[in-house]
Amino acid sequence: MPSRYLNFCCSVPWLLLLLQTLFLIRSFFGFPGVGDVYSPSNFYPEFQDVNHMVIFGFGFFLMVLRRYGFSSTGFNFLLIVLGVQCSVLVEDCLVVFLSFLSCSLARATVSMTAVVISTGAVLGKANPVQLIVMTLVELFVFYVSRCINRTFLQVPDHLSLMHVHLFGAYFGLGITSRFPEPPPGLDKHRSTPKSDLFSLLGTVFVWVFWPSFNSILADSKKEAVLNTYLALAVSAVAAFMLSALTSKNGKFRMAHIHSAVLAGGVTVSYTAHSIQHPWIAMILGLLGSVITVLGSHCIQRCFNPALKLQDTSGVHFTFGLPAVLGAVAAVVLCVVEKGIDTQWNNLPSLGYLVFVDVGAFCQTIITALTTGLITGLILNIKLLKAVHVSKYFDDQFYWEVSFKMISD
Repeated sequence: MPSRYLNFCCSVPWLLLLLQTLFLIRSFFGFPGVGDVYSPSNFYPEFQDVNHMVIFGFGFFLMVLRRYGFSSTGFNFLLIVLGVQCSVLVEDCLVVFLSFLSCSLARATVSMTAVVISTGAVLGKANPVQLIVMTLVELFVFYVSRCINRTFLQVPDHLSLMHVHLFGAYFGLGITSRFPEPPPGLDKHRSTPKSDLFSLLGTVFVWVFWPSFNSILADSKKEAVLNTYLALAVSAVAAFMLSALTSKNGKFRMAHIHSAVLAGGVTVSYTAHSIQHPWIAMILGLLGSVITVLGSHCIQRCFNPALKLQDTSGVHFTFGLPAVLGAVAAVVLCVVEKGIDTQWNNLPSLGYLVFVDVGAFCQTIITALTTGLITGLILNIKLLKAVHVSKYFDDQFYWEVSFKMISD
């Protein structure tokens, strides 16, 4: 155990040094045809909102484990600051060959949401080396998936980027299915009132900044902000309502509030910029909250035990299912809008539109699951020093912690 721990500690700084050196070399020499990495410069307030949301909001959002608080926030920050640099590097490489791609910090930060969501699925089970490798692989595969959607299915760049929730959730599920299950007697994966409180703080921050997330790269910013806020508001109200209705004693459950209040923002991510009637966004927010609460009951009690799958922070029903609902809603709304414009006289065109839209999010799910399973196998090789199941969900293996903190 001690020698393995020392090897693990020695590998992290050298891996970080190698990656940072590569990024410095890129910054020094550059690549031909690269766009403005700081664009769009006039959207700096929105960029700051998204930055707060991803670093602070999701950092505390993941603090659901009673003995994994340092790692939840610390590793999240490390992965984001490293991943944004690597994301810019990946876009630099691809923009040379694909003229429709442009390099920007905004896109890089939004893309890191997929990694943060996937981290929630393997929370407490993957060491920093595994998380760094997962970040590099996921960013590259996500950009490849975007390029497929953009090149062959003609999905707009903004909408292809909004697949982050769908891709991150199912990529994380594919990875976590390859990790061993914790022993039955291990109770470190449960939460405490203190960890729930910090996690709710992160949820509130994510909720507040989500309109900026959905609108930062949209053409119709006012519509995107309005529809996202209304969907979030309705999903939050529905979360409290459904939580009280589904509990035995009529009390609210923190797990429902933690996940369902964000469902509206995920559900309207594909359509927030194009919805013309606010009541549509409100209905999508309501349905997103319903599918999250009901999905948490069905998945945690039936689906996960049958597949021996432990989704630590519930990213499947928090992000995955609402994203699927949002993708289906986007297809329906687009067909209805086009059908009304053409008075339903051009059915072959509508059929092609459905085929393309459905194919885009099916391709995203299949790519995420397949590459997630492969990545999960890679992460468990001996070279990456996988953590023993007895050390799951424990800060003490990575951080200097006091005895009082451990006892709490």
